[in-house]
Amino acid sequence: MFYVYILKSLKSNKRYTGFTNKEPQLRLVEHNSGTNSYTRTNRPFVLLYSESFPSEKEARRRERFLKTGLGRKVLNKLIPP
Repeated sequence: MFYVYILKSLKSNKRYTGFTNKEPQLRLVEHNSGTNSYTRTNRPFVLLYSESFPSEKEARRRERFLKTGLGRKVLNKLIPP
């Protein structure tokens, strides 16, 4: 299973969109531990939203869409900023 997830930085109040083959809660712990340079400087994070997909291709496609202007509008409806 693959996941697309949205995190929110409690420090900068910005959202982070990512994809993984790990459970989103586990990935959140990794981000809060500082495994990524962006998330290291903007932690702590909370998990706002996640979606699951049967294939990596579908998850990557959804992540890419959510990072576009239209995708951010969709996210704003799902998760108000």
